[in-house]
Amino acid sequence: MRERVYKQSRKMDSSSFLASVRRWFSLSVSGLLLVHLLLDLNDSLDIIQSRIQEAFGVWGRIDVLVNNAGFGMKSVIEEGGSLAALTQFQANVFGTINVTNSVIPYMRDQRSGTIVIVGSRSGWTPAMPPVGFYSASKAAIHAIGETYASELSPFGIRVTILIPGSFRTENVLKQPLTIHNHIAEYDTLRSTAQKKFEKIAGTEKGDPCKAMELLVDVVRGEGKARGREWPMWLFLGKDCYRDVENKCESVRKNLRDWEDLTNDLEFDEVKEEGKMC
Repeated sequence: MRERVYKQSRKMDSSSFLASVRRWFSLSVSGLLLVHLLLDLNDSLDIIQSRIQEAFGVWGRIDVLVNNAGFGMKSVIEEGGSLAALTQFQANVFGTINVTNSVIPYMRDQRSGTIVIVGSRSGWTPAMPPVGFYSASKAAIHAIGETYASELSPFGIRVTILIPGSFRTENVLKQPLTIHNHIAEYDTLRSTAQKKFEKIAGTEKGDPCKAMELLVDVVRGEGKARGREWPMWLFLGKDCYRDVENKCESVRKNLRDWEDLTNDLEFDEVKEEGKMC
């Protein structure tokens, strides 16, 4: 049996996604039949639904959706403003919702399916300027992924949220800064961050091939993942584990430090008549 895969792609320049949905092609390599569909996450819902319907029409089912498309904006929050936030969220959040919602009806009719949402370690470590908008978009899609999981489980649809650390992929760290309102006081912060990202780009220790091989095993329940429980979260890489564990410990410490005050906020059983506070 040959494996059948739909590959969703998007084109991107330094500031925006470019729509390219005019064609599709199929390719067979070592028993793998690949149909390549070009899709822009910024397209309207109608266009996205049409592309998904086109994919469904090739073989009559969709078993796995991997929401991997997106981009990582670098912008100081005050300099980027709401315009930069909307641009980042349109691709990483609203586009992902549109694609996922377009696929769900086919999986629901099948009473089976797997949805993978590719998040980011940055969603757990947002205090790293100037990637606040990117971190926020990933934190949002993490939360949405958890909600999808609870809403879709009655239909036999599984959801997992992939949290990669630093992997050697498309040199996203070299993306230019987005500035809509230049503020000189941030010049040092911007320059320092940009140099740091450029130094890291291309030297990341994470091997994306190993990560995706593991993901395939998890989705299939085979290989290294055989016999494992389906993961709500799949954290990838030593740096990811380190940062997430540090964040969890920081939250636990905050809970412990303030528990005596913040847990004593319920209504008293008996209050003086007419007294509210």
